[in-house]
Amino acid sequence: MEMLTDTSLRFLFDGIDVRGESVKLGPALVDMLGQQPYSKTVNRLLGEFASAAVLISNNLKYEGRIILQAKSSHAITLAMVECSSEGHIRGIAQGDIQQESSDPMSLLSGGHLALTIERDQGQRYQGIVALEKGSLADVLEAYFAQSEQLGAKFWLASDGQTSAGLMLQQLPAQLSQGAAREENWNHLCTLAETISSTELLDLPPETLLFKLYHEETVTLYPPTPILFKCRCSRERSADTIALLPDSEKEDILAELGEITLTCELCGTSYCFGPEVLDPAGVINAPQKGEARTLH
Repeated sequence: MEMLTDTSLRFLFDGIDVRGESVKLGPALVDMLGQQPYSKTVNRLLGEFASAAVLISNNLKYEGRIILQAKSSHAITLAMVECSSEGHIRGIAQGDIQQESSDPMSLLSGGHLALTIERDQGQRYQGIVALEKGSLADVLEAYFAQSEQLGAKFWLASDGQTSAGLMLQQLPAQLSQGAAREENWNHLCTLAETISSTELLDLPPETLLFKLYHEETVTLYPPTPILFKCRCSRERSADTIALLPDSEKEDILAELGEITLTCELCGTSYCFGPEVLDPAGVINAPQKGEARTLH
């Protein structure tokens, strides 16, 4: 079977109030991580964040995005990955990004994880959970238990070049109740616990699901493509420059001849000339070529 990477696969158990998602990232993850000189450990950390963001984003029933953002006062002060309803991912880590560790989550010790849901048209929701558990999967399970009151289990793996994830989530009770409902949930989770990180990374999603659930009837939905794509734009860069005092803009223009803003998440540079001194001029000025930083 062909190995599908940069895809997310949704599945549903027939007769059981449980849904699932499987994700596998390759080139999209490499593109995301290639914007900064991260250590292997930080690559692994962001790889797990990316898989988790994709898994959770498939809960979105509207246009918007899921943002997983961890902050700490330890080696990594910020780790952030977002995934949109269109399957676009981007992310970044800040702090000692060349730090190595046998446990990627140790770089965020003592911090907090914020899960933010942003709707393109509508309200913004954010929940926060302490990074007290040993793994990102454990932290997310604690978050869902506290905020959703429905069971959710995560299995995440990353080697820094690829990442993968599996999520099971209880649905509101419709097909079973009480002890039978919990027995079904525990059975499916117990089977998933048998998968190793290597198998999670190496096996094609359908092979993985067959290995785990060949005795169940599982409905598979068409895979969703995932790609690295940033939301930065010339307009947003112009808005940022507009916040600078005119005197500072004039000084930069006098010294460099232009003002350049480079997006940390994708490496795209936006260049502006004297038009920045006239707000209307920024909008109407012809665009200079956008340059992508090579890594």
